[in-house]
Amino acid sequence: MASARIGAKTLLITLNMDHIAQMSCNPAIGGIAKGQVVREIDAMGGAMGIVTDSASIQFRMLNRTKGPAVWSPRSQCDKVCYQRGMKLWLEQMPQVDVLQSEVTAFLMDNGKITGVTNQFGDEIHCAAAVVTTGTFLNGKLHYGLRNFPGGRAGDFPSNSLSAALGEQLKLRLGRLKTGTPARILAKTIDFSQMARQECDSEEERFSCWSAGHSPALPEAVRHDLPCYQVYSTDETAEIVRRNLQYSPMYQGVIKGIGTRYCPSFEDKVVRFPQHPRHLLFLEPEGAQTEEYYINGLSTSLPPEVQRQLIHSVPGMEHAVLSRYAYAIEYDFVFPDQLERTLRIKSCDNLFTAGQINGTSGYEEAAGQGLLAGLNAARIAQGKSPVELGRDSSYIGVMIDDLTTKDIIEPYRLFTSRAEYRLVLRQDNADL
Repeated sequence: MASARIGAKTLLITLNMDHIAQMSCNPAIGGIAKGQVVREIDAMGGAMGIVTDSASIQFRMLNRTKGPAVWSPRSQCDKVCYQRGMKLWLEQMPQVDVLQSEVTAFLMDNGKITGVTNQFGDEIHCAAAVVTTGTFLNGKLHYGLRNFPGGRAGDFPSNSLSAALGEQLKLRLGRLKTGTPARILAKTIDFSQMARQECDSEEERFSCWSAGHSPALPEAVRHDLPCYQVYSTDETAEIVRRNLQYSPMYQGVIKGIGTRYCPSFEDKVVRFPQHPRHLLFLEPEGAQTEEYYINGLSTSLPPEVQRQLIHSVPGMEHAVLSRYAYAIEYDFVFPDQLERTLRIKSCDNLFTAGQINGTSGYEEAAGQGLLAGLNAARIAQGKSPVELGRDSSYIGVMIDDLTTKDIIEPYRLFTSRAEYRLVLRQDNADL
């Protein structure tokens, strides 16, 4: 959308059109530092803030007890509404076409990308390309000691493209790991044993633009759904300790490095044995679904152990799992091979954005995607690419960190990473 907005004819190639903007993990946008990024994306004309406002089922401003520099907006979203809204807007966007297929290799001439090929044998020519593969590059899903190829649950991985990046383009690839909790059904939860968490009383939005800036998007039927807080128990921790021999992470089956700031539950139990309990949040997946996301209970233990863990938590003694938790390993490109424009140093017209650059999170990916799309279009138009500085945006902080620091785990933004955070705030991104 960013490349199309500045006049470049753009083709989006994706494995499954119905999963464009699919929220693979928590259906929430924003949070600490991430909310600032969404406001920056919105200030530059990006879509994330507007679609979030349409799909929001609960809005909260985090860190209100602290100074304004670290206040961070966050919306729990209806994940189906968000996905449909982004897909619809994309399909209506002038200069954008969408093709459902798998890219398998690059077309090259004198070290430059001249196009891509897909599994159908199509040769699609281009003046610049952006690769945004998420967790799909050589993706492998882990459920206990069982593992399956996949980009996420229900989706095929992208294996040929990983080989093309490593063998054809000679890029250094690494391996990272992330995961997601189980989902459970509302009718089997006793919410009376949990603390209810309401949305903010003041109505607030992510986007500073008027409604006329976007087409009519699907709207969540409610914007005031509550979340719930509950603590795990000693029994929950004991179940983990009894079953560590079935953990792919602790048995060496998973080689990728996980994110320090969103650890699996078994990691919390092992690394922080002094804490007898851990805070969990039950968050709705949407206004028209009965599924709840258990924030804080990410695990790669087998399904039979997952049931024991969840049934040991107050209010979830009889919970029915609708989707199992899992861990996922995937390939990424070491981002020291990138310029601050997100262009690959060894290839003048190839850009990468999102988890392929070693980041985590929808917001970090969206910020990179906007800049990469903008710069790919500018290169195609014969113009010089744009950089964002650390002093002007959280997106600039992230990209500077990625291109200058070692990536030893999936990168996540925090307000503490921005030395200019007193002036880079969620309330002045438009200015």
